[in-house]
Amino acid sequence: MDKPRLDKKMDSGKPSTKSRGDAAEDLALAHLQGHGLRLVQRNFRTPGRGGGEIDLIMREPDGTLVFVEVRRRRGLSHGGAAASIDGAKRGRIVLAARHFLLRLGHTPPCRFDVVLVQGGGEANAHHALPRLDWMRAAFDTDGH
Repeated sequence: MDKPRLDKKMDSGKPSTKSRGDAAEDLALAHLQGHGLRLVQRNFRTPGRGGGEIDLIMREPDGTLVFVEVRRRRGLSHGGAAASIDGAKRGRIVLAARHFLLRLGHTPPCRFDVVLVQGGGEANAHHALPRLDWMRAAFDTDGH
């Protein structure tokens, strides 16, 4: 009888990409809550294929709805976390935000923020703790 094969990622003892992404979202959420924002929903997805996802939907004390994209990168070798949010990704986030707002029945003031989580790589002791950069109003509904 053959032994079941283990996924190399699971076998290596390293955290999966999903678990690292979830950890980055946890850090971003704690950071935003520490600045007075309240969680409305996490990981909102549009129905169907090709839709978008919003990592965190938060509310400012003044009522502004904040759609937050969380990006994690260990280093800057590929442009860092900010470089990974291209026009197509921004468009999918805006699409998802529009779907979410349709469910509300009204449109409160809104903005699109990005939280960049960089560093925290196991191999480099200088970056043992991740750096968070909160970019308020990082782009608008036109994707700019």
